[in-house]
Amino acid sequence: MTKYNAYFICTSPRSGSTLLCKLLSASGCAGHPKSYFHEADLGAWLSYMKLSPTGDSLRDLDAALVRAHHLGRAGGDLCGVRLQRHSFDFFMAQLARRWPQADTDLDRLTQSFGRVRFIHLHRPDVVAQAVSYVRAEQTGLWHRAADGSELERLAPPAPPRYDFAAIHAAVQRFQGDQLDWQAWFTAQGITPYRISYDALAADPSAVLAEVLADLGCDVAAAAHVTAPLARLADATNRDWIERYMHDANPAEREKGPA
Repeated sequence: MTKYNAYFICTSPRSGSTLLCKLLSASGCAGHPKSYFHEADLGAWLSYMKLSPTGDSLRDLDAALVRAHHLGRAGGDLCGVRLQRHSFDFFMAQLARRWPQADTDLDRLTQSFGRVRFIHLHRPDVVAQAVSYVRAEQTGLWHRAADGSELERLAPPAPPRYDFAAIHAAVQRFQGDQLDWQAWFTAQGITPYRISYDALAADPSAVLAEVLADLGCDVAAAAHVTAPLARLADATNRDWIERYMHDANPAEREKGPA
């Protein structure tokens, strides 16, 4: 029996969360974590979870929470949810409307989902994260399956192009996300289970087993799970990282070409 009713993967884009979610789903004992509250818009939640709006926002909110709990459990006892930082404040504002008597965000999450566990998945190398994000936005390709086929494409194919301003904006965004998550954990008195992108990418099976153990699931369930995604980073990513580090450093720019 698991220790919790639900867990939340607290993260930001290009931190390995899709891989972690798929691994946990494939274990068969950790629910079906997805971004049920991805957009900062209640109507988008309803559409994503195939619910029809009623015109009563609180009633719609209740329906969305019930459906997310149902989908996140996938027939089991443990509900998984991925929370991205960009829509987190809106998510908590909705729970504050639903539970106005609750004193803290943690109280509101507990009221909605029961005993909860928080997993903080972060990518220490925010420049690599930003490069990955900008390239995915430009090319439209966000994930490949382990066999190399396209798994998630959000726009028609387009060639990647180095864009210092876009990468720098993403670096600042992801640095802010990490600071905001940590500030929220501290304010709520939460000690999350922490996972780095590097550890997950290096040994997905080992990280899955560790997370299952932390959640109180059967660790043996990790044995049959294989990584379902292929890494997209290549020489282009490495080149962009080097160019960004050079362009972002005034001293290096003044030196000029070697």
